[in-house]
Amino acid sequence: MNRVVIDKDRCKACEMCVSVCNKELIEISDELNAKGYHPVELHDPEQCTACGLCALVCPEGGIAVYKAKKAG
Repeated sequence: MNRVVIDKDRCKACEMCVSVCNKELIEISDELNAKGYHPVELHDPEQCTACGLCALVCPEGGIAVYKAKKAG
């Protein structure tokens, strides 16, 4: 399964990742991080294609994307 790891304490809620997610799976959280920002979170991770655009545009380097290997 594809996996997206968001370092919520690095997030400054710039929403760049929100704007590039073609599946609209990233949204702003209601919680606050250590810096006082509302970090992003991934909802419905099973729908993620692991395109990596969110990680590419994150200016804080706070997103890592792991694509599942295909069997056989």
